[in-house]
Amino acid sequence: MAPITLLNSPADVSRGSLRRFCLAAGALTVFALLTGCGKGEQAVGGPATPGQMALPVTVIEVQPQQVPMIVEAVGQAEGSKEVEIRARVSGILTKQLYKEGDTVKAGATLFMIDRAPYEIELAQARAALAQERANLEKAQREAKRLKPLVEQKAISQKEYDDATSSLKTSQASIMASQAKVRDAELNLSYTNVTSPISGVTGRARYSEGSLVTPGNDSSLLTTVNISDPIWVRFSFSESETLQLRQSTGNTVVKLLLPDGSNYEEPGKLNFAASTVDTQTGTVALRAEFPNAKLILLPGQFVRVQVVTGKREAYLVPQSALVQSDQGKMLFTVSADNKVAPRPVETAGWSGHDWIVTKGLAAGDKVIIDNLMKLRPGAPVAPHGPAQGPGAPGPDGSTGGAPAGSNGEKGGAGNKTPDAGQSAGNAAKS
Repeated sequence: MAPITLLNSPADVSRGSLRRFCLAAGALTVFALLTGCGKGEQAVGGPATPGQMALPVTVIEVQPQQVPMIVEAVGQAEGSKEVEIRARVSGILTKQLYKEGDTVKAGATLFMIDRAPYEIELAQARAALAQERANLEKAQREAKRLKPLVEQKAISQKEYDDATSSLKTSQASIMASQAKVRDAELNLSYTNVTSPISGVTGRARYSEGSLVTPGNDSSLLTTVNISDPIWVRFSFSESETLQLRQSTGNTVVKLLLPDGSNYEEPGKLNFAASTVDTQTGTVALRAEFPNAKLILLPGQFVRVQVVTGKREAYLVPQSALVQSDQGKMLFTVSADNKVAPRPVETAGWSGHDWIVTKGLAAGDKVIIDNLMKLRPGAPVAPHGPAQGPGAPGPDGSTGGAPAGSNGEKGGAGNKTPDAGQSAGNAAKS
């Protein structure tokens, strides 16, 4: 008889139950420790509590100053004169006499069109003119010969009248032939395509050997632009245009290039539309800039800044401003070194700083770093931009942190233990 094996003896059951109980108790202990650490972290991120460590922050003391009022818009450069060079007669391009991108003088020949057909037309027109001149001479002789005869009643009056009419017809034919000769000469001259202005040439649209015809797209051969001075077109809204019209003194126009640098030459407005565009609600404007170095190119996009005057305001670094649901906000330091939020209003930029028009007072200390760690009413240790934590602040105080509730000195070096680290230590114990 085979032996019978007991799978669940009382000893085995007791040992298994004890093991499961110990594992469950350990898991509950770790969960409780993790929950407690999480609450501790939440308390750090919440409202300030008594004895909380002071956070070192950099502050600047703001003072009102005269700040230029600047209205900014996106503009596009264009040549002060832009001319399309078009073919005025049909024919084959035989020569291109300029290098693309070169500066040319007014009257310089840029292209040549086959001259042979127009030379033939001119020769035919001149031959027709010579023939009409011969007919005129014949009519003049006939009228001169018949005049004494009609006086003597030797011929009828009708014969003399016919001779006079033939003379006048020949004179009119002479004028028509002369016009045809002039037209043929013009067409021949149009085979030399010249530039009407001095400027910078564009690329050639057609190469030598191409057939060009006036009156369609093939007539456009190239362009010539005057880029010094250069114009910049832009638009302002109705409110910005009103601000511009109300400004006193000379209006200064500046440019920011695509790389963010300032264009060295200031400009001046030379055109303002008298009506508002009903589709966009804007007013078209144009400014003129010197461009001797040809830094600005026609078609280039730039940022236009128009200085309309000056106003008293505060300049605050970009990093100090926070955008919230309530609007734009700055964090300041109160007299007892605590965080005091300030809603503010801005009016654009001045260089790399915000122009703050409302919400600040002279002498306010604005926090410019560690903004994500700040809480209203939280203690801070302020110091100047050129000073480190613990150095004398703008008001002469050392900027040290108050003692914490555990009896240790507060400061930048004291850190709240990480929740994960606390849970690990608790598990080890």
